[in-house]
Amino acid sequence: MHETSPIELLFGGMEKLGPGSNADTLKVLNMLPKRPYEVIVDAGCGAGRQSLVLAQQLQTRVHAVDSHEPFLTDFLQRAKAAGMENLIQTHCMDIADISNCFREVDLLWSEGAAYNIGFPHALRTWYRAVKTEGIVVVSELSWLHGQVPAQVREFFRSCYADMRSTNENCSIIQDAGYDLLDMYTLPNSAWIADYYDVLEPRAKALLNHADESVRVLAAETLEEIRIFGCAEGSYGYVFFIMQKV
Repeated sequence: MHETSPIELLFGGMEKLGPGSNADTLKVLNMLPKRPYEVIVDAGCGAGRQSLVLAQQLQTRVHAVDSHEPFLTDFLQRAKAAGMENLIQTHCMDIADISNCFREVDLLWSEGAAYNIGFPHALRTWYRAVKTEGIVVVSELSWLHGQVPAQVREFFRSCYADMRSTNENCSIIQDAGYDLLDMYTLPNSAWIADYYDVLEPRAKALLNHADESVRVLAAETLEEIRIFGCAEGSYGYVFFIMQKV
C-alpha cells in the first residue's frame, strides 16, 4: 500500500511550494532583455506555478525539471486544465543533471531551488547548459542587511548555514562566469499569500499525526514561519538576472 510522504501531506495540492507569486515572476520576466527565447528550462519547477507564467507569456515550450514526481503530476493536471499542456514538457530528474540533458539553453529559470545543490555549484553546473549570452534567472535566499536578530541567525545556522549576503552572491555570480544584469527582491507579501497562510494551518493540523516524521516536518515548518515573523527584513529571496559571458 502506498504511504503518503510527509512532504505530500504538508504540500500536496498546493499551487505555491515556496515564496513567490505570478505577479513577481512576471515582473522579473519583464526585466529580461527583449529577444526570442527558444529553449527554456525551469530548474526545480515544483508544482509549476512559475513555469505556466513563463509559457503563457513567452508562448514557448518550457522544459520543467523536478525530482519529485507527485509535484510534476499535479503540475501536468494544472497545465491541462489551463489548456497549456502543449507548452509544457516535464522531466523527473535532479537539477544537478540539467547540463547532461540540455544544451544551448536560451533561458534557464530557477525559483528557490538552487540551494538544493548549493548556489555556487548550481551556477557552475548550469553554465555548461546555457548558450553564450543566454540568460539565467535564479532566486536565492540571501541576507539583506547585517542587523540580524540572534534567533534568526541561529535558525539559519542549522537549516541553511551557507546562506550568504546579496553582495557575496554577486561575487559568486561573477566568479562563475556571468554578468549580473539586474536584481529583484521578493516582497514579504509573496511569502505569506497562498504560501505561509496555507502552510500554517496545515502544519498545525499535523502536529499530532501518528507518524513522527510528519510531526517533525510540521513543527519545523511552524518554526520557520515564526522566524520569518521576527526577522525584521534581514533576509529574503533575491532574483539574480544573469547573462552567460
